[in-house]
Parts: sequence; C-alpha cells; structure tokens
Amino acid sequence: MQRSVFRLLGLVCLAACLLLGTRAAAIAAEPASPWFVTRQGEVRLIAAEPSVGSAEQLTLGLQFELAAGWKIYWRSPGDAGFPPQLDWKGSENVANAEIAWPAPMRFSVLGLETMGYEGGVVLPIAVRLAKPRAPLHAVVALNYLTCEKICIPYETTLTLDLPAGAAEGGGFARLIGEYQAKVPGDGKSAGLHLESATVESGDKPVLILRLAADPPLAHPDAFVEGPAGIGFGPPVLAGDRAHPALRIPVYGDGKTPPRLAGERLTVTVVDGTRAFEAVAVPAVVAPSAPLPSLLSVLLLALLGGFILNFMPCVLPVLSLKLLAAVGHGESRTELRRGFLATAAGILLSFLLLAGAMIAVRTAGMAVGWGAQFQQPAFLAAMAALTTLFAANLWGWFEIPLPRAIADRAKLTPGHPSLLGSFAAGAFATLLATPCSAPLLGTAVGFALAGSSLDIIAIFGALGLGLALPYLTVAAIPSLARLLPRPGHWMLTLRRILGLALLGTSAWLVFVLVAEAGLLAAALVGAFLVALLALLGLARASRPRIAGAVLAIAAALGAVLALPPPQAVPARLADALWQPFDRGRIAGLVGEGKVVFVDVTADWCVNCKFNRWLVLDRSPVRERLEAPGTVAMIADWTRPDPAIAAYLMSYGRYGIPFNAVYGPGAPGGIALSELLSAEDVLQALERAQGRPRSAANITPRSGG
Repeated sequence: MQRSVFRLLGLVCLAACLLLGTRAAAIAAEPASPWFVTRQGEVRLIAAEPSVGSAEQLTLGLQFELAAGWKIYWRSPGDAGFPPQLDWKGSENVANAEIAWPAPMRFSVLGLETMGYEGGVVLPIAVRLAKPRAPLHAVVALNYLTCEKICIPYETTLTLDLPAGAAEGGGFARLIGEYQAKVPGDGKSAGLHLESATVESGDKPVLILRLAADPPLAHPDAFVEGPAGIGFGPPVLAGDRAHPALRIPVYGDGKTPPRLAGERLTVTVVDGTRAFEAVAVPAVVAPSAPLPSLLSVLLLALLGGFILNFMPCVLPVLSLKLLAAVGHGESRTELRRGFLATAAGILLSFLLLAGAMIAVRTAGMAVGWGAQFQQPAFLAAMAALTTLFAANLWGWFEIPLPRAIADRAKLTPGHPSLLGSFAAGAFATLLATPCSAPLLGTAVGFALAGSSLDIIAIFGALGLGLALPYLTVAAIPSLARLLPRPGHWMLTLRRILGLALLGTSAWLVFVLVAEAGLLAAALVGAFLVALLALLGLARASRPRIAGAVLAIAAALGAVLALPPPQAVPARLADALWQPFDRGRIAGLVGEGKVVFVDVTADWCVNCKFNRWLVLDRSPVRERLEAPGTVAMIADWTRPDPAIAAYLMSYGRYGIPFNAVYGPGAPGGIALSELLSAEDVLQALERAQGRPRSAANITPRSGG
C-alpha cells in the first residue's frame, strides 16, 4: 500500500516536471527579452516573428505596461519630459532601426501641455538587417522617463535573439500590428485631410488648421512639431465639424513673438481612433478681429433687428400697421394695445425661432438664418399668405373673429383686432428672415456658435430691435398722429401696398421653381390666381375664409405630393461666374490668382441688391473680369451642406456672404453683408498682395 502511494506521488511529480518544462520551453521560445520591472511599470523588447525569415526588414516592438496613473512620452513630449531613447550599439546584424509612434494623448497639468501614453503601449520598430537571413542579436540600451505627480528616469539594457530560418508563427505580430494601426497615416483611410495652414500674426499668434473630415470630427486634438523654442497649445474648434478650423495658440520664449512664416511644421490630428499626419508651411495672415463680448453682441442684435424694419422684406408690414392706425382713428388706449400686440407677436416669433434653432442644432443638423426659405412647403404657405394680405388690402375680404373671442377682447366692429395685430408681428418676423441686415450676421453667428442661452438672449434682442418702432408708438401714441390725416390717399396707398405684397407672392413662386420644380411652382401659382379670382368675383358677399384655407391646403398638398426635383447646378449669371468649389480655392491661390466667392440664393433680397448695385456694375465688374481673378458663385437656394459648412467656418449662418482669397490673404477676407464698390476693390487689392487702405473691410473671424 505504501509502495503504491509513493509510486503515485512519483507520477504526479513527473507530470508536473514535464508541464513546467514545456512551459519553460515555450517561454524560452517566445521572441521577447526579459521584462525590466519597476514599481511604475515594466518594459521589454518583442518581435513579430520568432525567427528572422527571408525578409530584409524585421518588425520589433518596445512594449510598455505602466502602473495606473503613470505615463511615458511621445516623440515630441511638449512642455516637459523626453521620449524613450534607444541605442543599438552592441547589436549584431542591425543596419538601421526606426520607431513608429502611435497617436498620442494630451496631458494638461498646471498649465503644462505634454503628450504621451498611459496604461499599455507598444512602439513598433522597423529593423533593417545588415545580412538578410542571418541571425539577429539585438542589444538595446533604453533610457526613458515615466511620470505621474513626480517623474522618474530609468536606464536598462534589453537583449533579444532571433535565429535564422523560416518564421513559423508564435510571435507578437498581432499585438504589434494593433499599435501599428494607430500610427497616423496620410488621412485617406481615416477620412481626414488638411486643406490649409495659416498663422495669424501679432503679439499672440494663432496657427489655424483648416480640415475636411468625413465623417465629421467628434473630439479632435492636434499636435504640432515645429522650430525649437516654439510651443503650441491645445486647439479650439471653430466652424462646423465637417469642414472645421482648429485654432492653436502659439507660444515663444517670452522675449519676442514667435514667428512661423516659412517654417516647416509637422501636424498630427487625432480624433478618437482615427488620426493623420501632414507637413505644412503656413502662410501669414492678418489677425482676426477679437471676439465680441455678449453685451456688445446684444447691442449689435438690437440695432440689427431695428434696421430690419427698413429692409425691403419688412418695410411694407410697418407701413401697413401705421396705415391701419391712421385709418381707424383709434383712441390712445386702443392704439397702444394694438402696437403692443404687434410687438408681442414679433418677440414671441423670435423666441420660437430661437427654440427651433436650438432643437435643430441639438439634433446635429446645420442651422442658418433664413434656411426655412429652402423648404417648398414654407414657400407655398408664405405665397398664399401674402396673396391673402394683398386681397385684404384691396377690401376683397375680411377675417371676422368668432363672437366669443371678439366679446372677450372688447373689440369694436371695424377696428383692427388684437389677434390681427399679433399676427402682423409674426408676419413681419417671417418676412424678415430672408433678409440679412448690417450687424445681423455678426449677432446670429455669435448666437449659433454659442450656448443655448446665448441663442435665446440674442434672438430676443433681435426681436426687441425689430419691435422697437411698435414699442415706441405704444409708449408715445401721439407719434401716430403726426402722420397725414385720413383721406383718399389711403386708398391709393393700400392698393400700392397690396401690389407690393402680390409682387412678394410672385417672387416666392419664382423661388419655388428652384426648390420644387417648374410643375409644382406652376400648380401653386395657378391656385393663387384662382384664389384671387374667387375673392375678387365674390367680394360683395364677403365669403368666409374657408375657401381660402382649402386653396392653401390644396396648394401645399400639390407641392408635398410631387417628387422632389433632381439637383440642379448653381445658376450662373453669365460666363464670368464659376460654380463654387471650396477645394479649388487653395490651388488657385497657390497659382497666384485672386478668388471672389459670392454666396447667394434666389430668396435672398439683399443678395440681389449686392449684385445689381455693386457686383454687376463698374468698376467692380471689370476688376472681377481681369486676368488672374476667378469669380465663384455658391447657390444656397436649396439646402447644401457644403455651403452651410463653408458659412459656419467663418462663423456666419446667413447670407449675403462674400469672401476674397489671394496670395496676400490665403485665409480669406470676409466682407460686410451689404457691399460697396470700395469695400470689394480694397479687398481684391489686399488679397492680391497690394495693400490699400483697409477701411470698411472686415477680416475673417471665427476660424
């Protein structure tokens, strides 16, 4: 019995020895150096294959496993630290060795910006053999720094031997390949591309990287390597995420402003698991205007909203309201209530617009001032509404309120209702949205680039500005008494204003041709003509509005039932204008040419005025036709994500928008919403590199 027990124990020991021997042999055959172990982590040298094979180049890896919170540094460590350094002296059959660096991460501590790795990382190493097929004896003297709250340098020697012979698997090819995939490439497979690099000069220069990203960026970072003594801060994302601009602060030694003109920079952009690397020599541009404060933008919004009253889109509504006040001879109380109701309609409409902008932006969609005019249903509804307003001015119909509402409002028959005054304010807001008054672009751009509270505050200020004339009359009703007394002139003015509104309807139908096609626009136009004919023939009987409502519904149904038309190219006014192509601009500027971009739309009234009064007239027309100048037209009549992204890259969300590019301004010069010949000519000369007086030229802002 005892002998059997000893025999069993002997068999167990033999099995254990065989198992340990097999494990030891496997470990011994593993193509890796022993670990260098510290309290902060461990490091070793590994190989993709267990033998040399027949290739002239081998793939090794420097594998780090770091304790929690500890890191090592990238090839460009940033404000402190140094990267792992390898010395291959003493190695046999090593002609050359080169490290590939996976995309790093940023560490920001107490104002210091450093780049590196934490946790586990493998630095792939390409080793070119002096004698292919011969054994490799790698001896690496490693010097590296590992940091947490304190930094500790280490030195060690790692040794790895690979025998000659064919590779049969069993190495670390998969692990090394995982980190090779994280080494930034040219960006094609990642959908990333560097379009341009510029430097805004000044005491605090900024490097601006303009990118194209498909899919759009999520959480980008950028690491810049340049001349010694110059540092780069973390980037600030400007514009939209498909065509963003990364604004990167540039730091010097504190004695003189850093200069990057003509310097060769290596740029690495990282966005989650994708990255790319590019070389850029940035051009120098004038510094952007400083970002305004919220208070100054609110004042701009207030003034911009007030100016909207005098735009061709909105002026008829103000005239109608004043005309109604004169015609009905209201008491001071009634006058005040009516104008306050109109102001309330404006303010509530602007707040609703702000809410819609927030909702659309939260959903990840592009937002823009006047973008609703790109929707066929909205155009059809507005055309019907302006037609009804015209018929009402001619006295062809009225919209009576239900008796219960009229009694509660204590309205006198024949006098304008509070609900009608409120609707007039909402109507004024709708008509204002295709107009971009001076100062409006800056205010809307600041709002849509800011927080939701910024949007609400600025749109509220815009509404208050548009409502100022109505609030002024409500505060001082005697101002309305300064207008001429009622008379026959009022009938004439009503007919004229009715014709103006009917012209607005015709214009909206014309825009509908580009949005929904000729057939849909013709159907809507036919319904509107039928509606006018019905109201005109039956005006003696004062038909109820039900027929008009049915006509509007039929018109909208006709538009919505039709399939959308095929995409149409930008409508070119003549041979001077080329279709907008953002990707061509940098190349044309590189050839020494000047590029003028006009972002316009059929529904943009101010765009038409810019073309009629400035761009199509001498001397601007002749300058655009000159050799070396390229004029591009970006048609935003229909939704176009590329044009929306282009506008947002300048912090603009509405049109008109014009920009000039050239050797003297590769980053572009953004012009005011309302152009003048002097502004355009100055910008063209400056872009060419022949600076003139810079009065009235707005430099590009917002990236």
